[in-house]
Order: sequence, then C-alpha cells, then structure tokens
Amino acid sequence: MSVYYRKLTEKDLDTFIEMRIAQLREEGAKEDIDLRPALKDHYTRHMADGTFFSWLALDNERIIGTSGMSVVEKPPYFGCPTGRIGLLSSMFTDKAYRRQGIARELLSRVVAEARELGCGTVQITASDMGVKLYTAFGFTKNNNFMQYKL
Repeated sequence: MSVYYRKLTEKDLDTFIEMRIAQLREEGAKEDIDLRPALKDHYTRHMADGTFFSWLALDNERIIGTSGMSVVEKPPYFGCPTGRIGLLSSMFTDKAYRRQGIARELLSRVVAEARELGCGTVQITASDMGVKLYTAFGFTKNNNFMQYKL
C-alpha cells in the first residue's frame, strides 16, 4: 500500500461523485433521484470559482478517500469576523482503508486550506461514524443549529 494525497481535479469528478453517492447510501439516505448531474454541475461550478476544494487519498492511482470544503460567506459576526465559513462534506474512506489515519489526514488538509482562505470556522453535519473523528480533531457540538426544510 502506497497512500498519497493530492487535490481533486476535474478529471477526478466522476469517481469523486460515485464515492459521494456511496457515502450518502452508507449514511442511510433515500435515493429517489439520480443525483449525479446535480453533483457534477455543483462541483464543476464551485471548483471553477474557488468556493469548493477537496483533498483526495490515493493508493497507487485509485481514489480511496475523499474530503470536501465549500466556502460560504455570511455577514461577519463576533465568532467569525471574516464571515467566511467552511462547510465540510464528502469525508469518506473506502472500507478497506478505514482506521489508518487517512480521514484525519484529509481533514487536516481541508481545514488548513480553509484557514488559509480566511474561514473563521468550519462546520459539518456529522454522521454517527464521523463524530469520534471530528471530536478528537477539536470540533464541538453547536446546540443552536436548526434547519427548516423547503
């Protein structure tokens, strides 16, 4: 095994999207539409404008782990004076490679890049499986998070 890390490129998108769908399935999402076209459009647009980036873990040339960070901006507030927030997503590691530090390395890389881009905070809606990783990294729960489904 020879794991290395690099940034996501447009040529990786089809595989990245398949891994994102595998992640959603593993988390129990109901698959009632083909999400591929919407994901392709989203990632293509936001990679182009710099508001989405991802680090990948590869074994030889096979993608075995993914991460994703969307940078959004809202009015500055005391906890985040830049108003830039990193929304973490797409944290996924192939089952055969789990518990080897790959997800932690991917997380370190996307968080560092979000910091360099001026994000004042990083947020994630964590799966049950991911809570331990994020807590160990230093994430804390925010009991104020609420959502209204449209």
